[in-house]
Amino acid sequence: MISANDLSAPELAALLHFHADAGVEWMLEDVAIDRFAEFEAMRAEQGKRPQPADRDAGSGPAPSAARPQASVNGSAGRQAAPARPAREAAPSAAVTIPDSQAVAEAEFAASSARSLDELRAAMEAFNGCNLKNSARSLVFASGNPKPAVMAIGAMPNADDDREGHPFSGRQGAMLDRMLAGIGIDRASVLVTNVIPWRPPGNRVPSVRESDICRPFIERQIALAEPNHVLIFGNFAARFFFGGTETIHEMRGVWREIHIGGRNVPAFATLHPLDLIAAPISKRLAWQDLLAFRKGVAV
Repeated sequence: MISANDLSAPELAALLHFHADAGVEWMLEDVAIDRFAEFEAMRAEQGKRPQPADRDAGSGPAPSAARPQASVNGSAGRQAAPARPAREAAPSAAVTIPDSQAVAEAEFAASSARSLDELRAAMEAFNGCNLKNSARSLVFASGNPKPAVMAIGAMPNADDDREGHPFSGRQGAMLDRMLAGIGIDRASVLVTNVIPWRPPGNRVPSVRESDICRPFIERQIALAEPNHVLIFGNFAARFFFGGTETIHEMRGVWREIHIGGRNVPAFATLHPLDLIAAPISKRLAWQDLLAFRKGVAV
């Protein structure tokens, strides 16, 4: 087994990043715990309970309870530590907000924002979504605040979470190429995600987590007032269009989403990560992007 003392500083940093990307939320307990002492205390407690033979003979605890237990290194048993009391969690982890209340609070916070800057501040102060507890950062919309086109993905990945910006890393580079292919500069687009906090291990957000985050993404769209919305991937398409169809069934067709009292034309295509994982899908995405460009120009 490799000890932490055997690793260099860069190797330790890489290991910590690996655990964070895998969804590990806490590396240590709040206080040091001697698991061996807990086990010894449990055995000692069990040994103090009267056994049937002890009751008949009127004797005390079983002899095994009186003997010092061997320690992990074979020396005489040390005094067993008392059983660890229930840990008092930090306030942010101890308070659990009911889902219905969290949705209502999200709706109030979102509707109170009069600009994207105010909305970001409201989301940073919002503690009703458990995803915030495990994420490194809030990944808020970036780009042109009053765009003709708004690009929306599903949720932040590890690169986004580290950088604090949507569509970072390889998927960001792929998005840039996709937009540039149809003559759209990313700087002219407002880019964001449905879910603003990275789920642990990149898992799919639950229905309730999606419900809690819905007021925030809808408010982003309402404040930005885009002329068209370009939606990437399975999760985001289902989020806005409903149903259980896959992105291959929903892609390439213009629809409308009702946001902020107006109908916004929306178009779904494959996510940049889909193209990285399966380059053969680029031909489908290219067909979609050409259709999107044609619709935007009309």
